[in-house]
Amino acid sequence: MEATDHVARIQQAWARERPDLDVTPQGVIGRLHRVAGHLTDQLTVVYRRYGLGEGDFDVLAALRRAGAPFERAPGELAAHTMVTTGAMTKRIDRLERDGLVTRRPSTTDGRGRVVALTDAGRTSIDQAFTDHMRNERRLLDELSPADAAALEAILTRWLARLETP
Repeated sequence: MEATDHVARIQQAWARERPDLDVTPQGVIGRLHRVAGHLTDQLTVVYRRYGLGEGDFDVLAALRRAGAPFERAPGELAAHTMVTTGAMTKRIDRLERDGLVTRRPSTTDGRGRVVALTDAGRTSIDQAFTDHMRNERRLLDELSPADAAALEAILTRWLARLETP
């Protein structure tokens, strides 16, 4: 068998060195890991155009998806972006400093505070998200529509199994 990519070469080496182990899982897991790295590299190019990191984009996108008045409690934001509250505080501080979000008292909880998009934040995330979707389309167009649909179906089932407690 001729090694055709980095993962195949690694599998061949491990099969030679550890013939007692089944290295076929590396064919899927290793390639997914490498594809994820390439995708992250390609996605962050768009975020940087808007002066955003991946986490900043996630926070602004979560606020934008919340709908008017485009606000959430910091704890909700942490849950929607799957980061710790400490990491969320740093992101919010940076976005507030850049004028993209503001902190204000909650209208529903007198003791609580919310993070809200500013007009500049909404404009920024709307433009960034438009470019982000163009970029994702460009990346996905590397696959045929049938392959993209099949991959989505497989990943949807697998992710559901992995995320089910």
